Amino acid sequence: MNHSVRCQASPDDQQPQGNDVGPPAVCGRLLVAEDSSAFRYLLASALRADGHDVVEVSNGVDLMDMLGGSLIPEWGAAPFDLVLSDVRMPGWSGIDALASLGHDFPLPPVVLMTAFGDDELHRRAKSAGAMAVLDKPIDVDDLRRFVIQLLRRKVH
Repeated sequence: MNHSVRCQASPDDQQPQGNDVGPPAVCGRLLVAEDSSAFRYLLASALRADGHDVVEVSNGVDLMDMLGGSLIPEWGAAPFDLVLSDVRMPGWSGIDALASLGHDFPLPPVVLMTAFGDDELHRRAKSAGAMAVLDKPIDVDDLRRFVIQLLRRKVH
């Protein structure tokens, strides 16, 4: 059964809402990088339904542009609280983008997603700074709860 995990702007407001499971979560600004338009739409729609501000990109070049732009205050882009990225995308892979930007800037938590998750890929992703690597297929409700957990950790 799908239960809402709607977030709220304030972590101090702990009033349950409707069918919510557990205390309300903190809203976040999320960057979702996924080359499959159907999966990207599914993820972004579910996360927006939870109250998050979601920015979508379809390839590694746009991932680098959006994430890089959010890390440079002079560019005026709002920072991201969490990045969800596919590993294999046109342009840059999620791991390459993470490794490249992570050397020069403090990054928000990055969660990589892959359909090709062998032990070597998981090791490379963790070495590059990924907080987690999720193997596809991914249960969207589990991912939504995981996002909430990560954002709660970031606030506390």
